[in-house]
Amino acid sequence: MKKKVRTILDASRTAGWVLEPLAKELLGAYGLSTTRFRWAKTIDEAVKGANELGYPVVAKIVSPDIVHKSDVGGVVVGVDGDEALRKVFGRISKLQGFEGILLDETVRGLEFIVGAKEDPQFGTVVLMGLGGTSVEIYGDVALRMAPVSPETAREALRSLQGRKLLEGYRGKKGVNLDGLVDLVVRFSKAAYALHDEIDSIDLNPVFCDAERAVVADARILLKK
Repeated sequence: MKKKVRTILDASRTAGWVLEPLAKELLGAYGLSTTRFRWAKTIDEAVKGANELGYPVVAKIVSPDIVHKSDVGGVVVGVDGDEALRKVFGRISKLQGFEGILLDETVRGLEFIVGAKEDPQFGTVVLMGLGGTSVEIYGDVALRMAPVSPETAREALRSLQGRKLLEGYRGKKGVNLDGLVDLVVRFSKAAYALHDEIDSIDLNPVFCDAERAVVADARILLKK
């Protein structure tokens, strides 16, 4: 196991899950592309980080006490300037267990989900499907055993009912399938390598467009 990954996992034992900025660092260690981000613990750090990323940015609570950030108003999209950021920071800093805010670059594209879960019978199972709220509404997902080969990843993507959204339709460009396949393959190898440590991983959303596939949010739960 990579030294950086071990350090992140050890630092996350008490909480039982990996804070999002650390989760993105962990994914980066396995070659997965994530949105550019800054972890700011003070308002001055936040303003500096947002200007480095470029407005508008997404602001998210970083707290070991809050796994589901949206449920407590801990995610704000479209923050478009220093004044707006100061107001957001002031409100989010009052949430339980505040350890700063994560500032993300704003990206767009088709929302996809990639996940992994440890099954007691089959081992590491990888999930792929349309992301965002679509995965909860339509349940359009494919399951495969890790590690996933490029051929298996492509076959799984073709099996989705919403595959036309990936391929492009009615004049709309499809996504970079090579980039998405590469992300799925790298993710499956990481999940397989970490199966003794991790209970589940959810990358949702992964934003896909004609240029790239990039992880915008990550949730990693550790085994007890």
